[in-house]
Amino acid sequence: MNINEKIKEVEKILEGKDIAIAFSGGADSTLVAYLAKKVAKNVLAIAFNNEIMPSNFLINLKKIAESIDIPLEIIDENFLELESFRENNSKRCYICRKTMYSEIKEEAHEKGFEIIVDGTNISDLLEDRPGILVNYENNILSPLVNAGIEKEEVISFLEDNNIFYSKSTTCLATRIKVGEEITGKKINRIKYAEDLIKNITNDETVRVRDIDDTAQIEVKDIEKLLNKNTLKLIESELKAVNFKKITLDIGTTSREKKEILIYKPCKDEANKIMFENELPYNINILPTCEELENMGKVKCSEKMGVAMIDIDGSNITLFKNGKIVARKVKNKEEAQNILIKVLPLIRRKL
Repeated sequence: MNINEKIKEVEKILEGKDIAIAFSGGADSTLVAYLAKKVAKNVLAIAFNNEIMPSNFLINLKKIAESIDIPLEIIDENFLELESFRENNSKRCYICRKTMYSEIKEEAHEKGFEIIVDGTNISDLLEDRPGILVNYENNILSPLVNAGIEKEEVISFLEDNNIFYSKSTTCLATRIKVGEEITGKKINRIKYAEDLIKNITNDETVRVRDIDDTAQIEVKDIEKLLNKNTLKLIESELKAVNFKKITLDIGTTSREKKEILIYKPCKDEANKIMFENELPYNINILPTCEELENMGKVKCSEKMGVAMIDIDGSNITLFKNGKIVARKVKNKEEAQNILIKVLPLIRRKL
């Protein structure tokens, strides 16, 4: 399907319903809000102010909701007061979303909205985002996933239609290495550093990672920083907020497209087409098999860590280490269409 066909699929999911949206003002939730406003019966955007978001987060939230003409509710809770969050273990993303979505769900129900949706897209399922488990646990719908919409398609649609969205909605805690305690001091100096560099580069997608008191700067275009006086200013300002060392990542924050499946020719069977991918997380085989049973005949072995399903003559094999292999498919498009149906059914291990 092309993007217009996929958009129609999202509209079918939302049409005529009372929809509450877990809203951040980022590209994905903005697209869902925009489409819901067009076709839903009633719409309510519910945002969460957890005190660890970039500057202008709340300002942009309100601007975007106003531009789409939807009501906005904001829930305030300081996550820095949550010990389980401050610990910053590998479950941080899960803990964060579980807290936010449980309160968003409660707020939605109090306002008379039974259907809650978010902006998770199909590309998100290819990334290590354990918080997505919270969607399944709370029956949060993800219409962009259902329609197979990828992140790049979201951005293109918004920009082609001149729809304003915030380019900086990722939690600042993601800048702190897992295992290092999240503190107000670290969050504040990251925010200060990013604001400084945003002003210098005029780029909203700046990232400053706090790694053992080292500030690692990531920008879309490093050329804007490659000036002796600019670098001296940044060094002086960041050391003033107790960063001991400042480094510049010579890569870019530009998002690389995640391939849903990659062609892998079979060595022994030249006439067979095979595609594969490896997810950055482990698959929980038994609950995944239970979900897959609604799609077709499933062969499952928890001991071997393998799940296999036949769909319309094609075969998908899932391994517990995250590897996915598609066989007996005509071409890459068919393989991707099948996997888009399978990805939302995969249950990962925390």
